[in-house]
This record gives sequence, C-alpha cells and structure tokens, in this order.
Amino acid sequence: MSTTSLKLPDELKQRAVAAAEKIGVSPHAFMVHAIEQAATAAEQRAGFVAEALAAREQMLKTGKGYDAAEVHAYLKARIAGGKAAKPKAGSWRS
Repeated sequence: MSTTSLKLPDELKQRAVAAAEKIGVSPHAFMVHAIEQAATAAEQRAGFVAEALAAREQMLKTGKGYDAAEVHAYLKARIAGGKAAKPKAGSWRS
C-alpha cells in the first residue's frame, strides 16, 4: 500500500472528520471509502458513455433504432410487473 498526501481545505477536512465520527469510522477510512466510491462512479460513467457511443455508431451504421414511445411503454409494463413484447428496431431514415 502506498502513501499519498492529500491537502484539503480546513472546512472540508472538518466535514470529513465529522461525517466519519457519525458513522463510527476513522477519518482515513472515510476518505479512502469516498475516493473508492468516486473512482467507481467515474469508471461506471466512462463505461456508460463508451457503450452509448458504440450504440450510436451502430445506429448510424445500420440506420435502425427504437421508437421512444414503444420503449417507454415496454418499460412501464415491465415495471408494473406485466409481460410486454420487446420493441423491434426499425429504420429511422427516410
């Protein structure tokens, strides 16, 4: 494990200390956990963006996509616990 020096504004450090005390962990453990959560969120966000860009590229290449109203109806039905047919991709080019 490596050591890293982290300079925090006094107000932020006090907030971190107070938050750590409230949940019963050390300030160090609190900050490590916070950095881990932020790194995970950044990785997930990057993966989501990469997936979206790949889907966009596929859509532009094939000229096929999904009608938003059909997708919304499908999702609403699934959330309500019902069975619904998955929307089918269709051409969006004229």
